[in-house]
Amino acid sequence: MACEQETAAILRGAGQRVTPQRLLVAAVLRHAGRHLSAAEIAREVRARYPVVDVSTIYRTVEMLKGLHLATATDMGGDDLLFEWSAGEAHHHLICSRCRAMQVLDRDYLDGLAERVGRDFGFQADVHHFAIFGVCRDCREGAGA
Repeated sequence: MACEQETAAILRGAGQRVTPQRLLVAAVLRHAGRHLSAAEIAREVRARYPVVDVSTIYRTVEMLKGLHLATATDMGGDDLLFEWSAGEAHHHLICSRCRAMQVLDRDYLDGLAERVGRDFGFQADVHHFAIFGVCRDCREGAGA
């Protein structure tokens, strides 16, 4: 099944309207292979569909996030960055000094939601985490 058809089927299955704008936003995220800002998504979408407003980009990304097809990450910069996740949980380690990002194995946080639920009665969404700190290279370069 082609990516666009698969995305349309997922949206329909979730009771969402399938529009050209939504399919374009999903396609841009799906094929980017990296994190994108809303402005970058808008630029890519507008190359094919010039009249898309940035509010449409944000609404579509929020809907995709709700379906666990996309994630939003604050990488410590000015903008949130979005990424296609296709329902796969994944996490990032982000260096606060050099902004390097490392993917953290999705299984690393297994059991966290259950422990939080048990200990605090809180239903945690641990589908996507960004953990900030200082990477090995920056620590070693600083002599720490």
